[in-house]
Amino acid sequence: MFTPFRLRGLTLRNRVVVSPMDMYSALDGVPGDFHLVHLGARALGGAGLVMTEMVCVSPQGRITPGCTGLYTPGQAAAWRRITDFVHRQSPGTAVGVQLGHSGRKGSTRLMWEGIDQPLEDGNWPVSAASPLPYRAGVNQVPRELDADGLAVIREQFVSAALRAAEAGFDLLELHCAHGYLLSGFLSPLTNRRTDAYGGSLSGRLRFPLEVFDAVRAVWPDDRPMTVRISATDWADGGTTGEDAVEIARAFAAHGADAIDVSTGQVVPDEAPEYGRSYQTPYADRIRNTLGVPVVAVGAISSWDDVNSLLLAGRADLCALARPHLYDPHWTLHAAAEQGYTGPGAPWPLPYRAQPDPADRAHGRAEPEAERDLNRVCRKPAAGRPRISARLGRRRQPCGGQRGDGRGTGQMHGRQPGRARRPARPAALLALAQDAPAQEAARSTAARLTMLTGIFNVLWAVVVLMIVRPGSTTSA
Repeated sequence: MFTPFRLRGLTLRNRVVVSPMDMYSALDGVPGDFHLVHLGARALGGAGLVMTEMVCVSPQGRITPGCTGLYTPGQAAAWRRITDFVHRQSPGTAVGVQLGHSGRKGSTRLMWEGIDQPLEDGNWPVSAASPLPYRAGVNQVPRELDADGLAVIREQFVSAALRAAEAGFDLLELHCAHGYLLSGFLSPLTNRRTDAYGGSLSGRLRFPLEVFDAVRAVWPDDRPMTVRISATDWADGGTTGEDAVEIARAFAAHGADAIDVSTGQVVPDEAPEYGRSYQTPYADRIRNTLGVPVVAVGAISSWDDVNSLLLAGRADLCALARPHLYDPHWTLHAAAEQGYTGPGAPWPLPYRAQPDPADRAHGRAEPEAERDLNRVCRKPAAGRPRISARLGRRRQPCGGQRGDGRGTGQMHGRQPGRARRPARPAALLALAQDAPAQEAARSTAARLTMLTGIFNVLWAVVVLMIVRPGSTTSA
């Protein structure tokens, strides 16, 4: 996970992506201090690529009133403030923008006020491939886009892409997933058109590909473009895995540098098959059928998950969402837990621990890479065993007292003889028990349990073969 990966002129220093996550916290589409802190913290946390939420290309293309946009110069300037911070304070971290249009899923309340519920007042008209509401009797019936409407939206994407380039983004992702406008053209459940933009898969692909081509034409040639798709609708009659391969093939042929493989959220009556890394089989299939780079996303939570998917050749990059909400420094902590101290996960300069004066006086100053790891877990004294994350001991943040009694803001693990940490609230302890660092220990225990069960079954079979009721032996 700490090997670099190249997309066009962009080299990512590791394979970890902060997945796009809608925050619904903008005012008039302008990202503010919240977005600076939210994205800036994750950039400082070590991920190779930090993605924005879906940034809308027009006021009518917003999901909620709190969605960010790139349809005014003021919004572009606000985004520039954020990209400048990332590039200045976390050099080597790339920041990408995801452009999209809400389609029939627009004009709804903030997520915590009622997800996918229409606004109580101030609704704006929505549009889509076909006049089918997201929820009949609940959401608006969208206006079916005619040729003029398609042209307007295509130009809105182009204008937003130009502003994104000026705002300093390193990568652009076209959002063609989750039932939003472009996704609505791709799915047979939401596209019932009888013109050239409907019918067969090639017809349903036509408008999304037109938008992609128009954006690619103005996006700087050395900067990569990716496409997020829903590889299945999780519903009868919807997009299938076979369709997803052909959709990815089409975008790759038009110049997509990678396919970000998600699923579902196209129709409300979907039936997803949730589970650990449950969307990865679709990414795996696209990657190994077409030979195009893919981003795996969905229920990937531990560094063991990431390494396993990459080493097995199932993905090129792994996007994590909730783990980065739980821990903005997820990548740096993953490096510390694996003992990695290379260039793929450097700690920010202000966070790095310096050698103790006594070490410097005796010529024992540690090299910079070791000091980075020392920032997370103080190196044990000679003869003392290193605390292992695989044994379930998570290296925790400690901003209080070191073992020698001096205050520090360092990150370190508890060592034998050090002062006991202050008591933690029960809620934090409960969260720590489910931390990604515990996954390896739980996985090992599960394997041992399974092997023990198999051994017991085999032993019982052997015993039954040796001593069977009513058995006879020949003379």
